[in-house]
Amino acid sequence: MSELERTYAADPSQPGPGGRRHRFADLYHEHTNYQFIDRSWRWAVLSGSAVVVSLLFLIIGGLNLGIEFKGGTQWSFTVDGKSASVADVRDVLAGSGQGNAKVLILGSSGVRVQTEELAAKERDAITADLAKYAGVDEAKVSVTNVGPTWGDRVSKKALQAVLMFFVVIAIYLSFRFEWRMAVAAIIAVIHDIIITAGVYAITGFEVTPATVVAFLTILGFSLYDTVVVFDKVKENEATLGTVKGDTYSMMVNRSLNQVLMRSLNTSFVAVLPVMSLLVVGRFGLGAVGLQDFALALFIGLITGAYSSIYVATPIVAWLKEREPKYRSIRERAVVARARNEVTGPAAAPVTPPAARSAAAPATAPSAVATLEPPVDGDVAEAPDHGGEEPVAPAPTSEPAPKPMPGPKPATGGVAPRPRQQRRKRK
Repeated sequence: MSELERTYAADPSQPGPGGRRHRFADLYHEHTNYQFIDRSWRWAVLSGSAVVVSLLFLIIGGLNLGIEFKGGTQWSFTVDGKSASVADVRDVLAGSGQGNAKVLILGSSGVRVQTEELAAKERDAITADLAKYAGVDEAKVSVTNVGPTWGDRVSKKALQAVLMFFVVIAIYLSFRFEWRMAVAAIIAVIHDIIITAGVYAITGFEVTPATVVAFLTILGFSLYDTVVVFDKVKENEATLGTVKGDTYSMMVNRSLNQVLMRSLNTSFVAVLPVMSLLVVGRFGLGAVGLQDFALALFIGLITGAYSSIYVATPIVAWLKEREPKYRSIRERAVVARARNEVTGPAAAPVTPPAARSAAAPATAPSAVATLEPPVDGDVAEAPDHGGEEPVAPAPTSEPAPKPMPGPKPATGGVAPRPRQQRRKRK
């Protein structure tokens, strides 16, 4: 049984460990009790595996850089009166020795051809062949010759922007929260970038300047979702210690459950328009630039929503539990929990019957003896108290009757006469 399951008693009316299963109403009203922190090792294994696989593909295969980064020549045109075909375009290029060129079909009739950088004479020959295939004039075939220096300049600017972003974010989060949360947020952002780049390396999607812009957009969204969770954790720190057996990790887990619906709503609302851009760019308008931007953004939004809950926040809990204050709180909670498991709930003391009868209030009619003079001819019977001492009668305001004089008790012989007493006094 996990730590949280041992701490919180199972309540069948509540969702979570030992209780009923979670329902959608619990998620909607933020009444969930998912164990995010107590089972964080599972998410650590999942995220670590994804990062390792992404790095391997990036190192071995690398990214499929677009023409803007490696340089080359590009032709763009629209086929008149028929649908474009990749095989037909390659047959046209094979006559010029460019049968391995990259051919993209945009929509149904748009065509984009990319080759290595060619001389002016070769470019003119290929332009004429493509115009003949498309059934248009050569002037309607757009030719762009891109050098690799432009892509290098874009890459350097993007790297500088990322480094500056990390510095500014570290300063802000350290001032707004603390340095541990700043470290966790930066690790989560790096996690998102590596996985997004790994998806491009695995699938072979082309990396364009639009992809770089999408990477920079990912940073902002991932950080926004993380700050929302951190703000709730900071707010609940004041309640730490008000619950018996509470620890910092348990408080963080409560905070995650409280903002879970808000985080999911934010991610869902952001993913919907990006998905529409991806679908329209790929199947509708044939806008390849829009497709490249939306694809990187779509992957980054999903990984950002995941990392804010399963990467950044568990790292904060792990770092904070190392502080002396919260480590002592955790140790006291563990000791108290172990003591409760050994002793169990304290049983109610058993009171003996005699003590219960003595402690009970004397409300029965037979508990108090009534002093009434016996009637002539009757014998007064003493009340039966069951072997216990009779209860003294309650005092009254009337004075008690004086006792009648009687014979004095004997003191070892005959009582002396009054005359003898006088002689002794003399």
